[in-house]
Amino acid sequence: MTHAVLGGLVAVGWLVLPLARAGADAPATVARGAGVTAPPVAAPQDGTTTGDLVPPLVAVGAAGALAAYAYTRRRRRAATRTTPGGGPGVVPLHELDRQARQLLVEIDDCVRVGAEELGLAADRSAGDAVEPFVYDLRQAEAELAAAFRLRQRLDEAEASGVTLAEGEDDSREVLEEIIARCQDAGRRLDAAAPGFDQIRALERNAAAAVESAESRFREVAARTPAAEATIADLHKRYAPATSLPVVGDAGQAKDRLVFTTFHLNQARWYADRGDGAKAAAHLRAAEGALGQAADLVNGVDRLAGELASAAAELPVALAAVEAVRDAARRHPANGSAGLVGQLGHTEALLSGVRHVTAAGPYDPLDALRRVVEAAAGLARAGGGDVPDGRAYALLPARSALAGASCFIGTHRGAVDSEARTRLAEAERLLGSGSATLSEVRRADDLAREARRLAERDVRAYGNPAAGRGGAGAGGAVLGGILLSDGEGGPMSYGGPHTRGRRAAFFT
Repeated sequence: MTHAVLGGLVAVGWLVLPLARAGADAPATVARGAGVTAPPVAAPQDGTTTGDLVPPLVAVGAAGALAAYAYTRRRRRAATRTTPGGGPGVVPLHELDRQARQLLVEIDDCVRVGAEELGLAADRSAGDAVEPFVYDLRQAEAELAAAFRLRQRLDEAEASGVTLAEGEDDSREVLEEIIARCQDAGRRLDAAAPGFDQIRALERNAAAAVESAESRFREVAARTPAAEATIADLHKRYAPATSLPVVGDAGQAKDRLVFTTFHLNQARWYADRGDGAKAAAHLRAAEGALGQAADLVNGVDRLAGELASAAAELPVALAAVEAVRDAARRHPANGSAGLVGQLGHTEALLSGVRHVTAAGPYDPLDALRRVVEAAAGLARAGGGDVPDGRAYALLPARSALAGASCFIGTHRGAVDSEARTRLAEAERLLGSGSATLSEVRRADDLAREARRLAERDVRAYGNPAAGRGGAGAGGAVLGGILLSDGEGGPMSYGGPHTRGRRAAFFT
């Protein structure tokens, strides 16, 4: 038995090691912008230094983690390997793949909505009241992040030509692990939902919560015309394609605000008549739409700022790379054999940037990417390094990441797991704070791929029919504010079994 366990651990080592840190690497703040932080970990009080404890703790911790992981994996596989009829058997690989993709989408939505509503609760509650729910959400996030990492590995293997069926045993284990991690995250959030409702107390405090939402509504509504003007200005100032990521955002923000208006009125009507349950249901729908309207308006302002920063940074970056190129030309013997060829490629990139900047309106973020590409090529060929080259790459990468995250968040009712997986991998690469230049560029590529895949999903989804929900309900379903799986109600903090608990009162 011991040999079998050890053999199994060795076989899955590639899987265990990156995931052993999933909880430790979780960010101190709740993801998706909830803005609630966890308390710091206390230092040892007995005079023992952390360094003295590291070797034994690492050894014991690693052994314990591996043993626990092996046990947990066996338990999870036993739980997931059942036939539709309920007897022992093996779920077909394609069905496991479908389940894994569906759960990734479902839990990602739960985490996003949980962070949103937790932020609202934190604004009106004492910090110690929300802390247990911050913890639960962080743990769910860690499980989801690990599941997305596994999905990314499967997708990378498939992109390299290895299908799920060709590596069936390994693929099965990974898919089962994705499913188990998502299920664990969902169960945790489901268990936390009743307690969270007690601290939010929307049913008891509906009138006050409606007033707070109305105040936020007026603020966002007042900013929407300015966002339209900003988009028009971006179109004039830069190349036409530059403003495409936000070209329809002001209109979508208005759509969400129309939906918000209807449901705030409904919430106020029910609150005035003492029906807290129905008031809370309509208020949650309004809060979700209002949050997305704010995200869309903020996204316009964010892109305008990023483009201005890139335009200011570009001349500095261009001059720095050109200086490195010139030095490499003067001392070609100091470089590698591929330096001569790379110099030609670098010259083409830099000349192209000089041309577009002189020709008229251009895309500063795209131009900065080309300069970074030239710098990275010179460094690989031994032609030197550019000071702050990583910093030049961070601006376009963060812009792409923020844009993809906003698009997926405001269209999540239509976005499948593939786009979300690329986004999660980009977030992982940039979230460490110590990403290398190549990792930053990889995150940039992944974020832009996530955006393309999400836009593809939205085009395929079409325009959802408006059912229950009043004006703007189609956009609310597209945005994942209203569930489209037959429940039809607003999403709330919780897991898959509790997130739609207010649907019964959404009339």
